[in-house]
Amino acid sequence: MNRVYAPLPTFDPLAGDVILSPEKAEAGYWVGCAGVLYDQGRFWLTYRQRRPRGAEAERGWRCAVAVSDDGVDFSDVWSVHKDELRSSSMERFCLLPEGDGYRLYLSYVDPIDNRWRIDALSASEPSKFDIAAVRPVLTAALTGTEGVKDPYVVQVGPVTYMFVSYAAALDGIGAAAHSTGDIYNVGATTHPTGLATSTDGERFDWHGQVLGVGQGWNRYQARLNSVVPMSAGGYVGFYDGSASHDENYEERCGIAVSADLFTWHRLSDEGPWVTSGQATGSVRYVDAHIIDGQWWIYYEMTRVDLAHELRLIRVPAA
Repeated sequence: MNRVYAPLPTFDPLAGDVILSPEKAEAGYWVGCAGVLYDQGRFWLTYRQRRPRGAEAERGWRCAVAVSDDGVDFSDVWSVHKDELRSSSMERFCLLPEGDGYRLYLSYVDPIDNRWRIDALSASEPSKFDIAAVRPVLTAALTGTEGVKDPYVVQVGPVTYMFVSYAAALDGIGAAAHSTGDIYNVGATTHPTGLATSTDGERFDWHGQVLGVGQGWNRYQARLNSVVPMSAGGYVGFYDGSASHDENYEERCGIAVSADLFTWHRLSDEGPWVTSGQATGSVRYVDAHIIDGQWWIYYEMTRVDLAHELRLIRVPAA
């Protein structure tokens, strides 16, 4: 059952428009973990394609940047294959304006230590990103964690706020937990949201946890995916929650609020804000915006065939 949190709308995920479909109608084939930038009347989309473990070019094998005039029909302008980063997998990217151009944050598995990391690229246009110029932003070593991924960036005045999902450091975690290249899928630790801030978008100060995991359905992961400022003040955030690593790929969406972006309070501890009502019920990587009096909510959803697709729903804003 979907839950009401004023001033947020309820919505039926099955009623959304399909924006992107997976390569195959089979479990393990996904397209999603979208990041959406609405900039000067155009929509920019970052998304990731995945194949099952064991398939050719398995896991997160391709990430792309696409553009649209209407927010529905997107055309790719740039993409990267995981082999260009010598990585076993990539996940969420994040695009934002930078002066007269754009900056792209990438998350992928570091080929050196199998830990997730975040790097950056800059270019005058998204079509001109050069993967050879990638530079480090946040790593496990720099944050004192077991890995960082899935950046979401908010800019307020001169400050860049980067929210990331991280693998919490615990005594006894060794290299074996990273043998698969995905500590999120082995149950060795929990995965809250951390915050890093910067005044130049390059050199970040790590502040650690700002949104922790809960005690129930969200006790394993609480990954903040998007943040929307409210006209009455403060912010509402949409986060992915899961109870264990068995749900690592099938998270559901919860709601959190903050007055200052540093301290977040979960409102969904009793249950997810929204589920699909089919298959695993997963609705994840929600990227929400208020545009021209409407909520534009992009989300990755699990289908009955257990493939994942990217959808969009638009509902009136209160």
